[in-house]
Amino acid sequence: MRSSEPRAPLGLAFAATAGLLFMLLPLALIFLYAFSTEERTYQWPPPGLTLKWFAVTWGRVDVWQALTLSVQVASISTLLALILGTLCAAAVSGTKFFGRETISLLVILPIALPGIITGISLRSAFNLMEIPFSFWTIILGHATFCIVVVYNNAVARFRRLHGSMVEAAMDLGANSFQTFRHVILPNLGTALLAGGMLAFALSFDEVIVTTFTAGQQQTLPIWMLEELVRPRQRPVTNVVAMVVVVVTFLPILAAFYLSRGGEQTVSGMGK
Repeated sequence: MRSSEPRAPLGLAFAATAGLLFMLLPLALIFLYAFSTEERTYQWPPPGLTLKWFAVTWGRVDVWQALTLSVQVASISTLLALILGTLCAAAVSGTKFFGRETISLLVILPIALPGIITGISLRSAFNLMEIPFSFWTIILGHATFCIVVVYNNAVARFRRLHGSMVEAAMDLGANSFQTFRHVILPNLGTALLAGGMLAFALSFDEVIVTTFTAGQQQTLPIWMLEELVRPRQRPVTNVVAMVVVVVTFLPILAAFYLSRGGEQTVSGMGK
């Protein structure tokens, strides 16, 4: 049985394939050279393959310290974003007031601006308030764009929820907390989980804002940036890059499927 969907033109398919190769080939090279026996230069084809760089990376204390810091920063930033982003989304989508659209624009502004602008403004604010650069200034910097990610997911889900569901819960005697717990939160669950995963991934591999808000601390991306100038460390850097790709790709993939599933659930309830 033939499919009713029209096939893509040959030129369009070729362009799409070329675009994918352009984006993915550099990642494939990083994965390949993480196994290369040559530590200083890139040769094609690689002179040989080995697993020794994984053992070397596993034994590096500085790698573990940077990884631990990145996970801690991303986790706390995501938690703050889930709380503040959800509250902002509830206020903007659940009530009507003067300047609502302006506030919505201001909430998403940090992720719309170039990262260097956000970093410079945060650094200036910390200097003005005489706040020493530390672990917490990195978290505050990351939370600025993590909130936007959670907010966008939550506000989109709030707008697809039917107000009749909340009204029905209130008519049945539920108070505000019970309505939120038993009606709103279950419908927001996948959107918040997807937003949290995406926020974690963005925080984990952030470089520009971290550069302006960190003191002596080194997150994993900052560690990689500094190690790139050392030729002997290239295989170790490639191994760490593989870890970063996996750690960021899996939450983004999960967030994509959770968002799709949440949309189907909401649309199904609407029917």
